[in-house]
Parts: sequence; structure tokens; C-alpha cells
Amino acid sequence: MTRFLALLLIFLGSISPVLATEYTFGIVPQQSSTKLAQLWTPILQKLSQQTGMDIRFATAKDIPTFEQRLAAGEYDFAYMNPYHFTVFNEAPGYVAMAHQSDKRIKGIVVVRKDSDIRELTDLDGQTLAFPSPAAFAATILPIANMEKIGMSIEPRYVSSHDSVYMAVSRGLLPAGGGIVRTFNNTDPAIKASLRILWTSAGYTPHAFAAHPDVAITEREKLTRALVDFANTEDGARLLADMGFAGIQLAEDNSWNDVRDLGIRKLESHNDKLAEQDQ
Repeated sequence: MTRFLALLLIFLGSISPVLATEYTFGIVPQQSSTKLAQLWTPILQKLSQQTGMDIRFATAKDIPTFEQRLAAGEYDFAYMNPYHFTVFNEAPGYVAMAHQSDKRIKGIVVVRKDSDIRELTDLDGQTLAFPSPAAFAATILPIANMEKIGMSIEPRYVSSHDSVYMAVSRGLLPAGGGIVRTFNNTDPAIKASLRILWTSAGYTPHAFAAHPDVAITEREKLTRALVDFANTEDGARLLADMGFAGIQLAEDNSWNDVRDLGIRKLESHNDKLAEQDQ
């Protein structure tokens, strides 16, 4: 009997443990991949430990590429801007999980601190920096406001929020669009050289969302972990590094304020997906 138990233990010890399913978590590339990895990898590692899921950081080289990957459903989970969610909730059907708590996202326009520009209208007729055509608060809101007050500007897309701030700081362009959170998180020397010229009204912030193919049990498990994260010591510290006070539950209709704007910048993504399904 003793020999049998010994053999059984040897046999059981030789069996490899079942590996957790790997899930990709796509983060909208508002900042450089290096900066995003520094901010998000520790958070995703903690969430992996908390849920028993293997959650891996992912992003893209720029926002248009990120949009293409969302359209193709390449990310299991994603953190995307409010407008992205309204588009990719329709197809391929990303499902809302949560968003930053006690927060309304606002677009900003920045200029150099020593610039003579004092009013938004001083930028009329000039070329301005923006991260990408469908960056909600950093591009869509500022340009829509400029058009509303009769301004005409030429947008130059520079791939990320950090690139906007750098271009304006170096004097390559007179102004550019961003959001308060990325402005606060950008390189301190660059931030110190800039000032905020204009701030938009507030809207429901970025969405944490799950691909529709992710099992409901896994989606709910991660949703609970996200919401509870700020109540842990490590979670509160890591979220504070990104300017988050916490994370709260959300539903698909939480972004109706964005839908009501009637933005149509990315309709081609869903049109292409519809064609592929035919």
C-alpha cells in the first residue's frame, strides 16, 4: 500500500498544471507603448492574481491601428475612448463593464506657456496637432467646438497625446488637443512648458469593455475585480498614478451622452464588418 501511494504521488506530480486561459487587454495608445506598459502592466498583473485569469497587456502603435484591431475583435478586453465604445459596441459588439468613477472626460487645447495666444479664435487658420481623427476628447470635441464658432483649422495627426504635447512644447505647432489626465501624466518638463488654453464640457469617460465571445462568468469576474481594485492598498496606489480615484460599474447605455452627439467618424469600420458578414 505504501509503495502504491508513493507511485501515485509520483504520477500526480508529473502532471503539468492546467494553464489559465490567456486574455489580451488592449489599451488605447494615448501615450507611448513604454509609458502605457509602465502604468498598466502592474495593474493587469494584480488583476490576474485576484481573478486567476491570465490577463496580458496589449496596445497598438497608434490610435488608428488600435481602432482597426477593435473592429476586428482582436482584444478580449479593452480600455477605449467613449466614442470608440459607441462604435464597437455595435460591431463587433464589445460589452460595457466599467468606467473611471467620479469623472467626466474633458478635451483640452494646449499652447506653449510663453505663447501670445490668449483666445481659441487666435488659432483660426492655423495647423494644429491632434492625436488621431477619432480621438474623442482630444480631437473630436475641440474641432467640433472650433467649427461651431466659425473657425477653420488644419489638423495634423501625430499618433498620440504625448506626441501632441511634445510638438507644441518644441514649437513645431502652435497648439494641440489632449485631455487633462494625459496632460498631467506627460513628461514633467514638457508639461511645465505648456498651459491649457481651452477646456470642453464633460462626458462619460473611457470604457472598460469585453469582447462578446468572452464568457459571461469571466467578464463578470473581471468586472468585480476592477471595481474592487481601488479598495486595495496596491490598487489605490496604482490607480492614483494614472489619476484614477476609482472604477465603477457601467452599462452599454452609460455612453448615451456621447451617442447623442451624432459623431460619424468611424462608420466605415462597421460598414466593412457588415460587408464581411454578407
